[in-house]
Amino acid sequence: MAKKNNISVEIKDILGKLTIEDLQIKGKRVFIRADLNVPFDDNMVITDDRRIRSTLPTVNYAIDEGAKVIIGSHLGRPKGRVEPRFSLAPVAKRLQRLLNKEVLFANDCIGPQPEGIVSKMKNGDVLLLENLRFHPGEEKNDEAFARSLAKLADFYVNDAFGAAHRSHASTAGITKFLPSAAGFLLKKEIEYLKGVVDNPVRPFVAVLGGAKVSGKIGVLENLANKVDKVIVGGGMAYTFIKAMGYEIGDSLVESDMLDVAANIIDKLRRNNVKFYLPVDSVIAQSLEPGAETKIVTAQEIPKGWRALDIGPASVKLFSEALQNAKTIIWNGPMGVFEIDAFSRGTFSIAHAVADAYALTIVGGGDTDYAVHRAGVSDAITFISTGGGASLQLLEGKDLPGISALTDRKD
Repeated sequence: MAKKNNISVEIKDILGKLTIEDLQIKGKRVFIRADLNVPFDDNMVITDDRRIRSTLPTVNYAIDEGAKVIIGSHLGRPKGRVEPRFSLAPVAKRLQRLLNKEVLFANDCIGPQPEGIVSKMKNGDVLLLENLRFHPGEEKNDEAFARSLAKLADFYVNDAFGAAHRSHASTAGITKFLPSAAGFLLKKEIEYLKGVVDNPVRPFVAVLGGAKVSGKIGVLENLANKVDKVIVGGGMAYTFIKAMGYEIGDSLVESDMLDVAANIIDKLRRNNVKFYLPVDSVIAQSLEPGAETKIVTAQEIPKGWRALDIGPASVKLFSEALQNAKTIIWNGPMGVFEIDAFSRGTFSIAHAVADAYALTIVGGGDTDYAVHRAGVSDAITFISTGGGASLQLLEGKDLPGISALTDRKD
């Protein structure tokens, strides 16, 4: 049961796959695919460890059950080469601190060195493997590489929702060789992003932002038959405004998506879905610090100026549209919120979503960061750990990393 401001939704088991609780793991070697792809500063210090924390319930469960825990993850995009700046060694130290127990670290993810460490592990021990993407076979879903990973374990558990939309060796290929199950985080992501969206408490409102319509078309198409209201902000809003025949100055526009945008507006109208676009915008001629800004109506942006945030009237309109919502899903910021001058729209909507008497789901890395910057993350029902994966799920598509898991036989 999920609860938020006295709103409750019965979360049903819709995964249809084995979970870690179905496995008899005591004394067994368990390969947990986690998403430990965390950000670092210039001094190689982790600046945000939420992805590490999010997989702790699965890791702790395996430890408590007496398994030998082998964790694999990617970090960054080394493109099949060993690059020290993408080493998971600092992550092992942070994981050790969070688990409050020793975490062994292997300098590779396959071969004699990790195999030797695994052979000496005791029940409850934890080993983190070096970056999976240091091997080209990972992203190519190479069978030999997947088989080498599988040699390390008796069971496979996928808890890396952020990588579940990738058909890689550690998310799909390895499942050919081991009984495979979902971790707690992966299960929770599916239950919220699919279960709640397919059976929402109404009114159901989708808030979409970010730069491009093209990245959200599938989501709009899928949600058009399910939501009661759609709110669109961010750069993608101006493709819609341009499609309606209005002047948008030098604002971001996908010219090849104008017809698609017009068709989406028409589809939403036919489905009696209320559709909200910005009515005013914060504009500037550049993103330079100290650049002059103006607030103008969204349909009258002058040449040489571009919209970089929604304006105060749009904030009021969108906030009022959210007030009676019972389910809200938000993916994508309202503007260039990383710059203070263009952050007010995104942060205001973050507060409006958090204050709503609703079950609230936030998806996408930028939106996740925005709600944390706004200081309201604790008031959001569920924050997804996957950007591309959450979008694909909201489009109604299957994810390779989930499809590959062993089916539950009830």
